[in-house]
Amino acid sequence: MSEAPPFTISQTMLDMVFRIGELVNSIEHYELLDPHPKLRKQNRIRSIHSSCAIEANSLSVGQVEDIIDGRKVIGPKDEVLEVKNAIEAYSLLGDFDPYSMDDFLKLHGIIVRNLEKEAGRFRSGAEGVFAGDRLVYMCPPPEFVPSHMENLFAWLNESSSTVNPLIASCVFHYEMVFIHPFSDGNGRMARLWQTALLGKWKAIFHWIPIENRILKAQQEYYDSINFCNSAGNSNRFIEFMLRMILNALEDSMAEIRTATEAPPRHLTEFILKMESGKYYSVKELMELQSYKSRPSFLRSYIKPAREHGLIEMEYPDSPRTTKQRYKRTE
Repeated sequence: MSEAPPFTISQTMLDMVFRIGELVNSIEHYELLDPHPKLRKQNRIRSIHSSCAIEANSLSVGQVEDIIDGRKVIGPKDEVLEVKNAIEAYSLLGDFDPYSMDDFLKLHGIIVRNLEKEAGRFRSGAEGVFAGDRLVYMCPPPEFVPSHMENLFAWLNESSSTVNPLIASCVFHYEMVFIHPFSDGNGRMARLWQTALLGKWKAIFHWIPIENRILKAQQEYYDSINFCNSAGNSNRFIEFMLRMILNALEDSMAEIRTATEAPPRHLTEFILKMESGKYYSVKELMELQSYKSRPSFLRSYIKPAREHGLIEMEYPDSPRTTKQRYKRTE
């Protein structure tokens, strides 16, 4: 019998679990009627970019997409390799058993392959979490890591029929970060394994970029972890992560609805005037439409065309650049 991690289920948690369940059902309904492979790819790119960016990887969303598409990217060698490893790990996620510690170690071996000597193995040295030069938290000694992780996985398996999978995945995420079982890759593994646990429950979670929401609330992510370290339970972190999951589902639901709705006729006629594969400036597109007002054109054509996935930006990482051009989505 394992020792259960300390946490208490609150009404706030239950309310969010209910709302998440409603959104999951809605998204599953839309996906059943009309799968969206392009949205799935974009969400996967966001997940990989965000999880790596949280760990200070400087590659852009566009560069991550280039790596996925097999294009050469100029950037720090270790950061490019980190993204390549993450791409492979996310692509294999559905093949791993999220309740298996052996699979957990195998996935770590992929995440830090050729980046860390102890890839796929628990750390052999002491670890601490620092904010600059200040020690924030001293992790458990390395000799206790295997037993702590064995207990965590035992609890995960024993509680699979009694603890809601949303809450269990949040508890695992926090406890894994607390144990800090690896010399490198702990944050990426915690986020990835939570996705694996959620994906085992509902497959759509393999394509929901929760990491993107965490990146946007990165300081709160760290603050909630530090608060729980002091409080001796994971309550605040569970509530934080449930909110991130809820927000990510709301984002995805809005994108799916937009993609599912037929674009207005004026947009389809506008897109047909664009040559395939050619980039156009806003000025050139306005000339195609004999349009005079730039603000009105951006509002009536560019914005909705982007929302419907009808056009793509030449510089997606700099959406407001004056050099921005657009091409028709093929």
